[in-house]
Amino acid sequence: MPLGSPAAPEWLRAGTIWRLLGPINLFSRPRGSSLATQAWAGRHLLVLEGPAPQAMATAAISRRLPVRLLDDGYPGWIEVDALLGQAISAQRPKNQLLDRSAIAKRLDGVVAWALAAQQKANSYLWGGSLGPDFDCSGLLQSAYASQGIWIPRDAYLQERFCQPVAVRPGVSQLMLPGDLIFFGTPHHCTHVGLHLGQGAYLHSSGSSNGHNGLAIDNLAPQNSNPVACHYRESLRGAGRVMRCHDGTALP
Repeated sequence: MPLGSPAAPEWLRAGTIWRLLGPINLFSRPRGSSLATQAWAGRHLLVLEGPAPQAMATAAISRRLPVRLLDDGYPGWIEVDALLGQAISAQRPKNQLLDRSAIAKRLDGVVAWALAAQQKANSYLWGGSLGPDFDCSGLLQSAYASQGIWIPRDAYLQERFCQPVAVRPGVSQLMLPGDLIFFGTPHHCTHVGLHLGQGAYLHSSGSSNGHNGLAIDNLAPQNSNPVACHYRESLRGAGRVMRCHDGTALP
């Protein structure tokens, strides 16, 4: 059933699944402008809690619904009005569960997609995953998804998802193009980049200690660029994508 009529919100009950016909923003809270992530056409979402009648009767009450994206399990809040006409009823999707050998054959496409994204005018956007504006992990997830490979949404989740790869500044022989490089504190991953080869990586960084958009930096100690130095000092490690996120394993 398409979401296009005034009565449609009655069908947005908990447990229903919808396939997006166009892009949509997911917010991190029931109110406010804090963006959690963005979803593109073809993705699926599960409604976690249907709209209360009073929410549909007045604009003074939030008209957002808590949902979960089924391709990667990511939660957020969506505007009911933004969903109307932008989704159709669907069944639970099944991610293609590629093994490492199949993933490795698609990594050239992952890197090419990310490099093409860099060529477009862009700036850093927290929660951005549609482009041309991305955050760091949104860029990585979108690049991999462009080749049919699903990985988690956030940098710290991506770090947990990957197989660790040994890396330190100046020694990049163990890393392969398409590997993920993680940065942050000793206790928490806060940033991620896409390894291009020879220690070079593409990432989307903010205006504070960053480029305010997509740029290429390098782990090499001789690279004296202030941004490269900042991230080199917060290097946590690297990881390799060995499998696809299993969207069928969600509640």
